[in-house]
Amino acid sequence: MQELQSNSANFPFTRPRLRSARAIKLRKGAKLRYRVLPPAMPALRVPGTLNPVSKNLDEIDLKILSEIQADGRITNVELAKRVGISPPPCLRRVRTLEEEGYIQGYRGLLDPRKLGFDVTVFASVHLSSQADADLRAFEEFVRAEPLVRECWMLSGEVDFILKCVAPDMATFQNFVTHLTAAPHVRNVRTSLVLHNSKYDAAVPLELKTRG
Repeated sequence: MQELQSNSANFPFTRPRLRSARAIKLRKGAKLRYRVLPPAMPALRVPGTLNPVSKNLDEIDLKILSEIQADGRITNVELAKRVGISPPPCLRRVRTLEEEGYIQGYRGLLDPRKLGFDVTVFASVHLSSQADADLRAFEEFVRAEPLVRECWMLSGEVDFILKCVAPDMATFQNFVTHLTAAPHVRNVRTSLVLHNSKYDAAVPLELKTRG
């Protein structure tokens, strides 16, 4: 493990934000620093060639993933037709993509407002301790909270940002009271969502197609 440092000669940005899945925040005096596994450098793309995702994926696999991502209820026959292969090998490819973890599952996207969940709030959480055990404990805490729909660990002054969905503000305020009383939570700042301009729960596979 090595300390994360900015190197403008090697990276096209001045403040790297890439972190390993279990990055650990460490305090040294008044300064906050990070220790992470060195990130793998992205593969260079050669014009006119497929930008590599995995040595096991080809263009047909990417087409399959794109179609399934757009419509998780698509039949195998229709999927095979759209990607240009016959149904049996198409089904084998889908099963392989599932087994290798490229397809994590199939879900229906629900409208929270029609179901009575009118309040969406982002909560920025700053912990008093960045020890690995305390970070893990907080993650376990939010996993058990139904109002928390997403939890992301961040670099910088904010340790976690939570996306919360609630039926009303009173319910959310009760949750905030519970959240601020959680172990090692120093402070919580909340931002109420007023309007959503874009929501695309998908991977931009179009960036991995031929240029």
